[in-house]
Amino acid sequence: MSEITREQLHAYLDDALAEAETARVEQALRSSEALRQSLRKVMQERDRGEHSLGAIWRRERLTCPSRETLGSLLLEVLDDAEADYIRFHVETVGCPFCVANLLDLQNAQKEPGSKAKERRKRFFQSSAGYLQSSRDG
Repeated sequence: MSEITREQLHAYLDDALAEAETARVEQALRSSEALRQSLRKVMQERDRGEHSLGAIWRRERLTCPSRETLGSLLLEVLDDAEADYIRFHVETVGCPFCVANLLDLQNAQKEPGSKAKERRKRFFQSSAGYLQSSRDG
């Protein structure tokens, strides 16, 4: 079994690990006092507001594509290099945030046209009502 890194502990705290990797970290935490101490140290650093480049990178998810870019992947309008990177990020890295976004977009894409049209109409009506009440208030 390979050693658990600080980066993996950060990802574990962010719920950003694949299910199997999360289980591996939890099993290692149960059997290693040293690893539990490392986890406590990582948590204390976070509580103090760690501002290292790595912490900012993880917190802001700078490697994650936007929802719009994920939609472009589904529409197959990205250039090959960008599409390859996103597939790597989603399929190999298994970023749970991007996987969830991509699944949501895929489900919306499968939605029948009439259902999508009705949903858009409801969103517009609720937004128009909100904007009108904001102007009146």
